[in-house]
Amino acid sequence: MTTKPTIARVWRGRTRRDVADTYEPYLRAEGIPPLQKVALGVQLFREDRNEETWFTTISYWPNIEAMTAFTKGKPIKVHHLGRDAEFLIELPKMIEVHHILVDDLD
Repeated sequence: MTTKPTIARVWRGRTRRDVADTYEPYLRAEGIPPLQKVALGVQLFREDRNEETWFTTISYWPNIEAMTAFTKGKPIKVHHLGRDAEFLIELPKMIEVHHILVDDLD
């Protein structure tokens, strides 16, 4: 039986367009694997705008307790990657935590 997620944890960050192609592989290599080890699933999105690029990472969790264990008790605290300050226009101040109300992706 597969556990269905009840929680989505959303991180958003933005870069200048000229560094987005460098930041993306860095984010894939450093930010995504730790989530893949513990979350039920992970998605990474990229939106190129005129002068900046937005990256959004959504991780899915069976419950708030599992997500809180990963975040060491601070579910909305951002755990910045080592080079985030170099790439991001501003460091995100918090994570969004959403309860999943409808999930019909099966």
